[in-house]
Amino acid sequence: MSGKIKRGKVVSYNKWGYIFLIPFVLVYIIFQLVPLVTTIYNSFFENYRQGLMQVGPNFIGFDNYKTILTNGDMWVYAQNTFIMWILGFVPQIIVSLLLGAWFSDTRMRLKGTRFFKTVIYLPNLIMASAFSMLFFTLFSDGGPVNSILMQTGILDSPYSFLSHAGSARGLVAFMNFIMWFGNTTILLMAGMMGIDTALFEAAEVDGATSAQVFFRITLPLLKPILIYVMITSLIGGLQMFDVPQILTNGTGDPMRSSMTLIMYLNKHLFSKNYGLAGALSVFLFIITAALSMLVYRFSNRKEA
Repeated sequence: MSGKIKRGKVVSYNKWGYIFLIPFVLVYIIFQLVPLVTTIYNSFFENYRQGLMQVGPNFIGFDNYKTILTNGDMWVYAQNTFIMWILGFVPQIIVSLLLGAWFSDTRMRLKGTRFFKTVIYLPNLIMASAFSMLFFTLFSDGGPVNSILMQTGILDSPYSFLSHAGSARGLVAFMNFIMWFGNTTILLMAGMMGIDTALFEAAEVDGATSAQVFFRITLPLLKPILIYVMITSLIGGLQMFDVPQILTNGTGDPMRSSMTLIMYLNKHLFSKNYGLAGALSVFLFIITAALSMLVYRFSNRKEA
């Protein structure tokens, strides 16, 4: 009899758990699942505006996908996106690991760690549009950076940062690094602080150096956090839009070298070509899922 009463209580508690999940499920269905299904549905239709005339929607099957694949622009913009993501992610993960190791090391006894943690996280709270406008002003032809370089004798004439592919991509990558390294540092530091201190004490007793402790103990135990950071950063990199959009005024100049996949998608949406935009969105979804799975598999493979 008592067993039935306990089972009834468990069922009752489960019922309340499902009730509390209803708001999340509704929000997910309305704002995630329905738009996803609608996007996939629209990708099979010819639906665009030509002047004042609306063409479609006409069912054309996989023609939009063929157009995206044969056009060639998607691969160029995918290359631009990955180059700018890598240029921003590599220094981001290196700096975040160093800062996390310093702040979580009790032997260093750093003072004012709370203040420095707050300072490095602050750029993450600033809107990307504000950051882009700031950098656009700083690195313009008549901006403060060119003025300082000319006054110190490094340059004889203003350097047009946004007119060269290398400097334009470098600025986008640098801005992404500045905005996100604080968030990555906090995540990695939380993982480091969760490691059992007895491991570090044992390594210190055995005479291990700081470098050996970091590469033999800290990094292997940080593997789950590093995988999470890499996958989320990769997804964010594929969705890179606001910084290059504002910095280049939506043109992706010079010569579309800073045009990203989402900027390319936005052009289709702006021209109301919903069919091609839907097909490109599906491609982005597939690429993101495949790369995330590849990173996860590669990071979790068994060592020989």
